[in-house]
Amino acid sequence: MTPNTLIVTVESIGTVQQRTTEAFRQALAGDGPEEDAPHRLSFETTDQLAQVFTPRAIDLLQAIAQAEPASIREAARLVGRDVKQVSENLERLEAYDVVEFVAEGRAKRPVVPYDEIDIRLPLRGTAERDVAPA
Repeated sequence: MTPNTLIVTVESIGTVQQRTTEAFRQALAGDGPEEDAPHRLSFETTDQLAQVFTPRAIDLLQAIAQAEPASIREAARLVGRDVKQVSENLERLEAYDVVEFVAEGRAKRPVVPYDEIDIRLPLRGTAERDVAPA
């Protein structure tokens, strides 16, 4: 894992709260980690994760990270999509801090602040979540 990785997980709010409480306890006791904690984004369900990280969103993130477009319009050209759709997609990703916008004149330049996104999807130990029968 690179130092600039976003870790995306599917876990209960209780699990997130436990991890946060433990991190605060360690920090207050002076037992904090030697390095910065990784950036994390947690969803309670895979459906929520899939609404944000759609295949089109992932393609857009990769295009922006690789080509570093100067504007939303240029990002839309890179992926061959409508500017309005790309703008809406980027606004959703910005709401989750997956992308940032840098104002440059009248244009907003989309930036992906991560080198990689590590999506962790647990397959075992999911008993605490409500699982609908198939």
